[in-house]
Amino acid sequence: MIMKQFSNQKLCAAKAGKNMASYLLAKEEGFTIIESLVAIVVLSILLAAIAPVFALSVATRVQARRVELASQAARSYIDGVRSQKILPPATPATSTALTAVDAPIPTGSFTCTANSYCTASSTSTTATNLYCIDFDGSGSCEITSVTDMVLQVFRYHPSSNVANQGYALGVRAYRADAFKETTTLLKSSSLPNNKQATFTGGMGQRKAPLVEMTADINDIVPKYTDLCARFPGGCN
Repeated sequence: MIMKQFSNQKLCAAKAGKNMASYLLAKEEGFTIIESLVAIVVLSILLAAIAPVFALSVATRVQARRVELASQAARSYIDGVRSQKILPPATPATSTALTAVDAPIPTGSFTCTANSYCTASSTSTTATNLYCIDFDGSGSCEITSVTDMVLQVFRYHPSSNVANQGYALGVRAYRADAFKETTTLLKSSSLPNNKQATFTGGMGQRKAPLVEMTADINDIVPKYTDLCARFPGGCN
């Protein structure tokens, strides 16, 4: 009988020891509420610290992509004019050098069919000097679109309006949503380093051209004298 009681006590002690070990192990593996709150606070601080870096990275990528699309739009227009698939600007700026041509002053609305000249535009720029590049496939350029591009185009020859004598062609590519405002847009000459910044923490300067390009256009075989005539002082 004594041996049986001793055996039962030993068995109970072993079971109690096993339960205690399981409890201690479970206690070591789990987290208290305080530990969980501290972990959440630390994680929140880390996220708050790196969030601006992610925002800057995304904004820079978006702006760089927008500048790339604007460059493609401007080059496509220039190629279209050179190949005579697109008519040149209707009103040559014969007395104003390309860099001195004023930027548009939007009125808050315009009418621009996809891949063609606008039929209604800002008060300072004739409709035929704005060209719509429809990137979102809507069939037109809208002032609410952040994808469409509107090109301000102009040409210059110091002494002639005759297209077959050649001219210098200027192109400024603006975001379509820049025209929903009613303040004068900017020229590249108004920007630092004369160009739109691609490294930005925001959406870039909406009022400034994404790119500004110039090209020499000749409707016939160009002559060296024609080229010289379009430069101040000639080629002497």
